[in-house]
Amino acid sequence: MIKRLIVVFIAIISSNVFAQQGTASPYSFYGIGSLKFRGTVENRSMGGMGVYLDSIHINLRNPAAYVGKNIEAMPFDNESRPVKFAVAGTMSNATLNGNSGEAETNSTTFDYIALSVPVGKFGFGFGLLPYTSVGYRLDDINDDQDIINRFRGEGGVNRVFAGFGYQITDRLSAGVDINYNFGNIQNSAIAFQYNEGELVEFQTREDNRSDLSGLSLNFGLAYKMMISESLELSATATYAPESELSSDNIRSFSTIVINTITDVEATVNTFDADLEGQNLKNTKLTLPSRFSFGAGVGKPMSWFVGAEYTLQNTSNFSNPLYTNAVTTYENSSQFSLGGFYIPSYNAFSGYFKRVVYRAGFNFSNTGLVIKDEPINEFGISFGLGLPVGNRSLFSNANIGIEYGQRGTTNENLIKESFINLNLSLSLSSRWFRQKKYN
Repeated sequence: MIKRLIVVFIAIISSNVFAQQGTASPYSFYGIGSLKFRGTVENRSMGGMGVYLDSIHINLRNPAAYVGKNIEAMPFDNESRPVKFAVAGTMSNATLNGNSGEAETNSTTFDYIALSVPVGKFGFGFGLLPYTSVGYRLDDINDDQDIINRFRGEGGVNRVFAGFGYQITDRLSAGVDINYNFGNIQNSAIAFQYNEGELVEFQTREDNRSDLSGLSLNFGLAYKMMISESLELSATATYAPESELSSDNIRSFSTIVINTITDVEATVNTFDADLEGQNLKNTKLTLPSRFSFGAGVGKPMSWFVGAEYTLQNTSNFSNPLYTNAVTTYENSSQFSLGGFYIPSYNAFSGYFKRVVYRAGFNFSNTGLVIKDEPINEFGISFGLGLPVGNRSLFSNANIGIEYGQRGTTNENLIKESFINLNLSLSLSSRWFRQKKYN
């Protein structure tokens, strides 16, 4: 049954991912795209909070979670801790509001696939997830409803990671992720030309492509202790130092003819720009450092409430190839608050007593400043962890719903209102079983 769920889930997500862009946000026009949330559906359903670490679910925000020790040995009959597997995707609907009107967009994304293997005091994690996503179609229209500029973009940066954690003491664990970032960003721009109000026959389109690659690190600490017979305190911290991406760039200019009825662009001729002479053929992009810390309290296997604060040094971001006069960057931050409740995780009757109920909210300053307007975002989220498979391994099918807003209509900008449906499978399997009989 579990194997069938995995196949069906991946097939549904994959078919939608290859059919659509990973984002439809106009704010993915800036920098290297919209930064994707690094975390599981469980995290997202609790407002993005990643403080809670256990031996049942993968935690992508903190590599110290790979150990998964010092927690509830009872459910596993004091045997080896389970190997954890997770896969997820998101379907999004966004309403874009601006001074000139309203539009609706949809997108489907693959979120992550990951595996975590605990071995003694060590734990190892591997996986693939998107880091940024680009997908926009923007038309700049004047008062006469004529298109002045057209911008199109697609692509993004993906991340393959491998990490390990170590149980330093019964209460303290540490870990590190090594990330390889790779991908490409493609965009085009057309400045429309008119003659006495009529679109001239030939237009010029600028096309850019950047192939990106580079390494980055993420360090994590996790601390747990019982502060009473039933209450447990959890505290976490992560730090990702500043790193760089290498960017191999291509720029070309094309003479095109645009069909005013179908909007199809026909290329007449193309020539490549001399980026070598401008020292833009090979450039470096700075990925800013990030620090987060959080704490929470709860009753193991029953409930938990926690908060997390993240600060990212976005003001150091730079992209020499794509610059404009209206965009700057400042340090970004996010505050998340959330938690979960399980009525009775080991109930023998009543399926919904074993369901995990999650909720949370977050507020963030994205660090992007356009025309002196900071782009802020907030969201509220709810989720369910539905038990599947062998009871003793606590596998879940997770469903999360997020509602939020991003941006502003000030200075002719766009406000996004979005609803995300997040789906994941969080599965456990025991690979290493102790022999009870000889």
